Amino acid sequence: MKPLRTAACLLALLLPFAAIAQSAQAPRMPSEPAAATLPAWDQLTPDQREALIAPVRERWNDSPQERARMLDHARRWKTMPPEERERARRGMRRFEEMSPEQRERARAIFEQTRTMTPEQRQAFRDRWKKMSPEQRQEWLRSQPAPSKP
Repeated sequence: MKPLRTAACLLALLLPFAAIAQSAQAPRMPSEPAAATLPAWDQLTPDQREALIAPVRERWNDSPQERARMLDHARRWKTMPPEERERARRGMRRFEEMSPEQRERARAIFEQTRTMTPEQRQAFRDRWKKMSPEQRQEWLRSQPAPSKP
């Protein structure tokens, strides 16, 4: 009887930890019905609107030197076709998932190619694909350090 009681107590103690572990491993996907039932902007409450706008307001106020860039980005975003917006979102997600070293490499390549014509950029990509990993590392070392965002 005592081993059964001990086992029951251990099980009772471990169940909350198992639930926490299970919820930590389960991917948190937004549910489609909940997303579909969210109201349009005009139907949001003032508190909901404030929750959405507050981070942008903080970035705007905290970085006066970045205001022109932020406004330019907002204007360009507004004029982008939906496919281009989605491609930009995928790129942002890919960048966020990169390691710090990969981000530095991406910044160096971006700085090098941002002023190139499309033809020059394609030629660069072709050269990059043909480089060995050592040649790529040497190229990265030879580039000036990109400015941090």
